[in-house]
Amino acid sequence: MSRTTRFLSTASVALLAAAFSSAAAFASDSGCEPEFEALSRMATTPTHSFTTRTAALRGGSKPLTSEAIHAGGSIYFKVNEKWIRSALTPQEELRQEQENRKNNKATCRHLREELVNGEAAVVYSIHGETEDAKSDTQLWISKSKGLLLRQEIDLDVGGQLGKSHSSTRYEYNNVQAPQL
Repeated sequence: MSRTTRFLSTASVALLAAAFSSAAAFASDSGCEPEFEALSRMATTPTHSFTTRTAALRGGSKPLTSEAIHAGGSIYFKVNEKWIRSALTPQEELRQEQENRKNNKATCRHLREELVNGEAAVVYSIHGETEDAKSDTQLWISKSKGLLLRQEIDLDVGGQLGKSHSSTRYEYNNVQAPQL
């Protein structure tokens, strides 16, 4: 694997992990159970996610798109049109999320109910602040399955890294590990 590919794969893994854990990291108070439960289920449910991200670091102009698959006890990321397996397992991801929950506080609110691709969903917001970041997240959670259908995150880490926005949709049908 070339140095550029290793860098891009590491950066993609870090960005996707940050997107996944930033909402989960703030879901710690007693009002955030539905949100945390939906995020936790991703570690044990075959999931294919599609993310579009804009960030101040890259000038905010050209969106970065990425994909991730949780299947067969592994996490996979698509980097430069090639799938790679993450060194992080879904169980390790869940443990990290639980640790983040212990160390952070949040404000969670039920916003509304609406349809996502024809499926009834409950929309929640999570606002959180730590020493390092401020995050505003909206989660669309399936009313019937309790699974995350969509996620929007506005993250501000200040300084040169500044603000970023990510939008993720989740699919659960016919999810299988990709060919490496």
